[in-house]
Amino acid sequence: MGNNASRDIAIIGGGIGGLTAALAFARQDAVVTVYEQAPALTEVGAGLQITPNGARALNALGLEKALGVSGVTAQAVAPMDALTGKQITRFDLSTQTPPYRFYHRAALIDVLARACAAAGVTVKLGARVEKLQPDGSFELAGEQVKSDLTIGADGLHSVVRGMINTAAKPFFTGQVAWRALVKVENPDPIARVWMAPGRHMVTYPLSGGRLNIVAVQQRSQWAAEGWHHDDDAGNLRQAFADCSWDVKSILGDVEKANLWGLFRHPVAAKWHAGPVAILGDAAHPTLPFLAQGANLAIEDAFVLACCCDENTNLEQGLAAYQGLRRARVVKAISAANSNARNYHFGGLKRTVAHNGLRVLGKVAPNAFLNRLGWLYDHDVTK
Repeated sequence: MGNNASRDIAIIGGGIGGLTAALAFARQDAVVTVYEQAPALTEVGAGLQITPNGARALNALGLEKALGVSGVTAQAVAPMDALTGKQITRFDLSTQTPPYRFYHRAALIDVLARACAAAGVTVKLGARVEKLQPDGSFELAGEQVKSDLTIGADGLHSVVRGMINTAAKPFFTGQVAWRALVKVENPDPIARVWMAPGRHMVTYPLSGGRLNIVAVQQRSQWAAEGWHHDDDAGNLRQAFADCSWDVKSILGDVEKANLWGLFRHPVAAKWHAGPVAILGDAAHPTLPFLAQGANLAIEDAFVLACCCDENTNLEQGLAAYQGLRRARVVKAISAANSNARNYHFGGLKRTVAHNGLRVLGKVAPNAFLNRLGWLYDHDVTK
């Protein structure tokens, strides 16, 4: 029996990272309570991609069968010329083990929530945590709550991160993003990246005959951070008005779009202090250009639980967690930031980049996966 047995774990935030951590600690016989301020375990936004690195951790927690039922297995990623509608090249994903899959966020939350309930995790909804103290204690509805370890999985505007770290101001990247879902019949299980000067759009299918859309535009006009801001779908269509019929056809079916500004946040310098730790977006908000936000949070959660289980001294376990995770996260975020630039080339740079992709797809079809081997092949369960 490991060192987490009978430890009392409090997790602030019932999103993907928080529920993965809850399940990981519960599997090690910890007593786990999740405190979620929303009235229900739901997830805003739309789709996400679980790449093999994230899937390995979820499978190790016993979710392999449920994940296969609720996701769409990806066959390929296809860079597209958004202006002409033509496919530039195609990189195969069908050989990935475990499979690369697409999920609606709510479906993944449901899988995790059901597993947590079966593992004995207590989830308290409508639980607004107040007056968090350095010893990890906090107030909930006027009562004091104290645990052996308090984990901040409270997202982008994390209160827990603010207690551990000196405040660092994010900066606007000069990009905004829209999220939307549209109904489609028999969509191909392919992630398409539609690239145009100064903007791009990513589409991929979800279960239930839906297509997930994330569209990004470079612009100086600031937009608020977060996924909750409604926008006129006409603004999204206008941003891609000069693109191909294929792009305009997809966007023509959008009825509701959410807009948010993309801000770059530094990776937290400290991920723990005393009996308090942070994970996922609370530690390292990630721009949506490498499909790793959820995957990195899942990895964090698994490693955090393992490090604490392997160390009698909790502080040593938390130090090991940060030591194993921070450099990898910094590298992934840097790669995501680079992708944003590559998608938006115009003029001669665009022509050269697209020709390079065509050649790469023909002479080195495995180059895409080889380039990301450090990311997808990583196995936190080892």
